[in-house]
Amino acid sequence: MSLPIPSFSLVFFVVSVALAWWIWNKFLILRPFDNVRGPGSASWLKGNRAQIWHPTGGIKFMQDITQQYGGVVRLEGVFGVQELFVSDPLALNSISVNDTSIWQLPAEVLATNVVLFGEGLPGTTGEAHRKHRKELNPVFSKAHIRELTPVFYSVGKQLCEAISAIVKAGPQEIDMLPWTARVSLELIGQGGLGYSFDKLTENKPDEYASAVKDLLPLLFQNPVARALAPFFPLPLRRLLAKITPSRSLQALVRIIHVMELSSKKVLHSKRTAMENGEEAEQIGGGKDLMSALLRAHLQHKGANPVPESHLLGHINALIFGAVDTTSSALTRMLHILAQYPDVQTQIRKESSTMCERLGTEDLPFDTLSEMPYIDAFLREILRLYAPVPVVLRCAVKDTVLPLYNPTIGKDGHEIKEIAVPAGTTVFASLLIPNISTDIWGEDAMQFKPERWLSPLPGTVANARLPGIYSHLMSFWGGGSACLFQFSQLELKIIILLVLKSFRLSLSDKVVAWRASGLQFPSLSETGSLGLPLIVEAL
Repeated sequence: MSLPIPSFSLVFFVVSVALAWWIWNKFLILRPFDNVRGPGSASWLKGNRAQIWHPTGGIKFMQDITQQYGGVVRLEGVFGVQELFVSDPLALNSISVNDTSIWQLPAEVLATNVVLFGEGLPGTTGEAHRKHRKELNPVFSKAHIRELTPVFYSVGKQLCEAISAIVKAGPQEIDMLPWTARVSLELIGQGGLGYSFDKLTENKPDEYASAVKDLLPLLFQNPVARALAPFFPLPLRRLLAKITPSRSLQALVRIIHVMELSSKKVLHSKRTAMENGEEAEQIGGGKDLMSALLRAHLQHKGANPVPESHLLGHINALIFGAVDTTSSALTRMLHILAQYPDVQTQIRKESSTMCERLGTEDLPFDTLSEMPYIDAFLREILRLYAPVPVVLRCAVKDTVLPLYNPTIGKDGHEIKEIAVPAGTTVFASLLIPNISTDIWGEDAMQFKPERWLSPLPGTVANARLPGIYSHLMSFWGGGSACLFQFSQLELKIIILLVLKSFRLSLSDKVVAWRASGLQFPSLSETGSLGLPLIVEAL
């Protein structure tokens, strides 16, 4: 069946733009990184991007090119555009801390984020990004997070009660992935939005949790669409997504629809409670971030009240960050615990000792920061298995990347710094520096929580990695660093509560971890998402 004329014309236009862009970048402009070593292009259309984002081979590809070419590697992007893969500590410092005004989100990422999150934090850069971040900072302050400790315990206990009902007759195989997504959603719901999505009482996840879990894998199945997105206005982007005969794009459209409906539902609930004087009766007693932002919006306090579009964007951004990255880390922790029963025992012992000493079942905020083994376990998980292996940044003007470890160019000469022209996209690695044997020693690829219980190698401090948490890049660095204290607290509390109630072990189903922008578990036999574990009540 032939396409309607308007659709055919639109497709012809898109293909023509793509072809012209490829010819321009491949043959007509200066290629600035020809002297930087790197792999050959795997595709004239996608370059090396399909290898970077490959769900099963992406991380190995990053490891291989770093081992072969060093801390800065030349890549071919979409339509032959030259890009860089960066894992050198000094170069990462420049990108994430020293020169953040130069290194900003690429247009393709911003365009995608605007579609997904509207005018919230992920869809902005520069001054607008700083303004949004200032609006969000109160919910992630240490004082506010301390107040959330009882909320996190309450949600964690709901999770344990739901799982207990499943295993009361004996050990059961349970897919823990939906549960980690559900509990992560409920934690950010109650802690950040003052709203309950899912009481965790039924064996059925919230629609939002199910949708957001699939978001990143779908995004990275469409690198060409993402690369072309900045060239079209927002309404046209959405139209193209709807009419393009692609299953992954259509699934993405459905997810965006669910996100929009859910954020509006949250905002309507909060607004109605505030207008009816029922704010104090809401979850969180009106002390959550969304209540504060909504008050500013309704009362028009100050010269620049927070627009409603920003509120909706903040809701989506908060939920997405919690459900995806936090649930990825939590799922990995459960999987590793199932493989190491001795680690489970050690965490239980540390927890019970502290509870007996303080005469309480729920350890307070400050005590959770003083438990060395659970802290070492968390750090080692985040070191070895960064939930997000790589982030993208683009130079908005000409700059120079300094190198901690000089590399050798194709001409055989040493390169100590690399001139980077405006418009260059870099893949800044969060994972590779965390597992570098040059930095962490010969056992860098081994899971060893005890490494954190004694002084780290001097090479770790000498590398001066810009990560904000224990020399780790897992939470990025500088002003754009992930606000990690919220995640850190909820991860510790959930793990302590789960291990207090259950023993975890592996099932006979083989789990393979995939990485399409985010690391997530899947079943080797079917490829479907999931983490089946044997759960036994203690």
